[in-house]
Amino acid sequence: MILADYLPVLLFILVGLAVGVACLVIGDFLQPHKPDPGKNAPYECGFEAFEDARMKIDVRFYLVAILFIIFDLEIAFLFPWAVTMKEVGGPAFVAVLIFLTILVIGFVYEWKKGALNWE
Repeated sequence: MILADYLPVLLFILVGLAVGVACLVIGDFLQPHKPDPGKNAPYECGFEAFEDARMKIDVRFYLVAILFIIFDLEIAFLFPWAVTMKEVGGPAFVAVLIFLTILVIGFVYEWKKGALNWE
């Protein structure tokens, strides 16, 4: 009885594993086996590395990256609200306006501080 309930899940897993193994096996037979020094050489962005990989990176890069992630995630919170706008009504609209006001204040603050300028 329980096996019948989980049979579709078991079949799904087995078919997924079979497709994955089949892709690996077929890919192994179809790939060219002609490595040359250019293909096996380590490279960074398509050209030879010219500095040590452990060099110091400017902290402004991290600041801009963190600000991007923060603002990007905050904007992503608006999508569920926009989808359910008719169901949640007026109080949720006011809450989102407060949220957007705080977001804009934070953005203006970072802009005035020069955190978004890259020199």
